[in-house]
Amino acid sequence: MKTLEEVFETWEAVIGLEIHAELTTLETKMFCGCKLEFGAAPNTHTCPVCLGLPGALPVPNRAAIESIVLAGLATNCDIEKHSMFYRKNYMYPDMAKNFQTTQGPIAFCMRGHLDLDVDGRGATERYRLDALAPGETEGNITRTEDGYVAHVGITRIHMEEDAGKMVHLGGGEGRIAGATQSLVDYNRAGTPLIELVTEPDLRTPEEARLFMQKLRQIYLALGISDCSMEEGSLRCDGNVSLRRRGTTAFGTKTELKNMNSFKNLHDGLAYEICRQAEVLEEGGVIYQETRHWDPSAKRTIVMRVKETADDYRLFPEPDLAPYDLSDEFIEGVRAKLPELPDQKAARFAADFGLTSYDARHLVDHRATADFFDECMALAKAEADGSKFAKPLANLIINDVAAWLNAHEGTLLADTPLTAARALSLVKMLADDTISSKQAKEVFAAIMDEDKDPEAIVEARGMKQVSDTGAIEAVVDEVIAANPDEVARYRDGNTKVIGFFVGQCMKAMRGQGNPKIINELLAKKLAE
Repeated sequence: MKTLEEVFETWEAVIGLEIHAELTTLETKMFCGCKLEFGAAPNTHTCPVCLGLPGALPVPNRAAIESIVLAGLATNCDIEKHSMFYRKNYMYPDMAKNFQTTQGPIAFCMRGHLDLDVDGRGATERYRLDALAPGETEGNITRTEDGYVAHVGITRIHMEEDAGKMVHLGGGEGRIAGATQSLVDYNRAGTPLIELVTEPDLRTPEEARLFMQKLRQIYLALGISDCSMEEGSLRCDGNVSLRRRGTTAFGTKTELKNMNSFKNLHDGLAYEICRQAEVLEEGGVIYQETRHWDPSAKRTIVMRVKETADDYRLFPEPDLAPYDLSDEFIEGVRAKLPELPDQKAARFAADFGLTSYDARHLVDHRATADFFDECMALAKAEADGSKFAKPLANLIINDVAAWLNAHEGTLLADTPLTAARALSLVKMLADDTISSKQAKEVFAAIMDEDKDPEAIVEARGMKQVSDTGAIEAVVDEVIAANPDEVARYRDGNTKVIGFFVGQCMKAMRGQGNPKIINELLAKKLAE
């Protein structure tokens, strides 16, 4: 099978996403008063409405409508004042009433978009990006210095209810294949769910990954969902087809169902693109079907032939009146919009002089963005406090993020690192009290010992010696003791300066300021 890069030489991928998010921060379900609670005992939060018993009538959840309007405003959608619910019919054990209440062709939120910043290794997936000059636009992308910006259309965000949960026992990895019995839990049935459908504007697996990641950031900032991919409150279906480069007609698409991690979405799409290319180049046919990504086998597997809209027999929900949202309602929701990740990143760049790269990565997670804000609020009390913005950003993006990744499940707020301790650490680094290597040691000690950085530096005798006179004396001794190495340096082997630095640091028990040591060595060895 060809690599993704080889496939893109001949074929263009057309990718669209369907991203489902449960509104987990609400108290009750979409059309009844049953409690929303993940992990509750099976079938303990059900009622005649969410079980679809005869005579039970749905009552819409106003807070859920506010949440979807918030999501639409945050993703540049037009808010449709008039819309309605439909019945989407299908027979499956996880829907007791055998239909799902959803929206039809006109949803609450229509015609939106998001812009994606793609850089680094991810940008290399885009075919012939280097043919564009910075600032040049082609299709839906604009070239930047370190990558490109992709403009991705959003067809709609519609409201629906989630299905229940099937549990298969006796099969591999909890799947129905090979299972000896299946159980159903209806607690989740009726949970408010919003589904965002993109235009087929994505062209690489990395763009798909970044889109889902960015949408998750937005939903978390809005506070409408916990977006837990592990618990299934955020999941994604990826639709992908191929067409020959230079053509415009769409190929036959396949759907990758229920991608539950950013990596799985990327890797599943990448495999499916390569698989389709191989089938087509061998003269085969791509069928419209739903496939499952198996991360352990690293391949996609057919689940079922894809249904069409006719199969669902959609018709207007007779038990729910059409919606007519007022201007007052929409503007009331708009007033609740918080600062969104893109706005926050722009503020970080404008107020603190951060690069767009640093600003974007700070807002990857709400916790790190809020922590940086807290640190900078303390730094403002210092003279020229903005000079600490870059080192604080480096600390959070590199050390803090790595520590949190290594301690999965731990929240930043629950660690010993406070804004005051972070600022103190970068200040000691800035004034040469400690070296960058020592700063990493101090950071690790803060997290392990729950102590202030000053106390750690004092207890470990880590304060750097920056006295030029004291350092110069050591440099002179080291140069005098190593005439052969001095000769090698002066013969052109300048790499041996590392040897001298090491000898000086050893003589000063690691407390010499390496910057001053390097400067003095370069000066004296050149004499």
